[in-house]
Amino acid sequence: MRLLVLGGTEFVGRAVVEAALGRGWEVTVFHRGRHAPPAGVRSLHGDRTAPDGLTALAEGTWDAVVDTWSAAPRAVLDAARLLAGRAGRYVYVSSCSVYAWAPPAGYTEDAPLVEGAAADAGRSDYARDKRGAELAVQDAFGADRSVLVRSGLILGPYENIGRLPWWLGRVARGGPVLAPGPRDLPLQYVDVRDLAAWALGAVEQELSGPYNLVSAPGHTTMGALLDACVRATGGAAELRWTAPDAVLDAGVEPWTQLPVWVPPGSDLHDALHTADVSRALATGLRCRPVAETVSDTWAWLRAVGGTAPRRPDRPPVGLDPETEAKVLAAAGGVPGTTP
Repeated sequence: MRLLVLGGTEFVGRAVVEAALGRGWEVTVFHRGRHAPPAGVRSLHGDRTAPDGLTALAEGTWDAVVDTWSAAPRAVLDAARLLAGRAGRYVYVSSCSVYAWAPPAGYTEDAPLVEGAAADAGRSDYARDKRGAELAVQDAFGADRSVLVRSGLILGPYENIGRLPWWLGRVARGGPVLAPGPRDLPLQYVDVRDLAAWALGAVEQELSGPYNLVSAPGHTTMGALLDACVRATGGAAELRWTAPDAVLDAGVEPWTQLPVWVPPGSDLHDALHTADVSRALATGLRCRPVAETVSDTWAWLRAVGGTAPRRPDRPPVGLDPETEAKVLAAAGGVPGTTP
């Protein structure tokens, strides 16, 4: 297989490249040159937001394209139209954010989508940018040659958003750790390597259409995730499980200040952790245990000096030590118990 990855040097794109190389595929990476691509690829440079920025892609044929773009949809439209006659299939890594808010618990790929998105639009908000990019891919490749990977929470090595790296860093520092309850809160996410494997499998199977691409709901829990962080880091952290209401009453923001966590029963939890993924599971999605995702991410973090790279277009995540200490003192979180 001949694969073109638009990006391919960070997080999802890098995982796709490494998975393709592992399958013996011939991989071309088109990127801006800010980060070195994995060894073994053909590297093309260009900035798709600049005039004539796609010149390096003027020639060449590929069996498939994988694109992870997250800004103005028109950049996806330009690339897809340029490649439509020279690539077999276009795999776009989209997001479950394209569904109209708030999607009901157990929503499928047929759930209503956000309105106001357009294939040729400039940058808007994240949901409309991703939906507009989906429309751009289908405009150029048609519904039968487009794969829309509607991912949810993505974790694993190379993460440049900072969610799991923050938890690992916090647990590694030790001491009492604010652990937002309940321990058995079901989580839904996908290891970036499992996403990559499914995306390449979709190319091999000649799939098309949208797929919710995360684990089955409840693949792990908040307790299992943080317990895995404690084991992986080997630190002396003491998880202080704290009731959701106590966390919220203290003004702590779910998802951002306490990454991954959102309170049970909320619209946000339904949107992030209850998607129906039966289509993806039926077409080959396999999700590794949370302990493997956590331990491999910790190993990668140590290999890069303990500090994960961060995307400049995403806000910082995590809770500062002073606020954490105040919440723990006020809430009286108890180690090892469920609030």
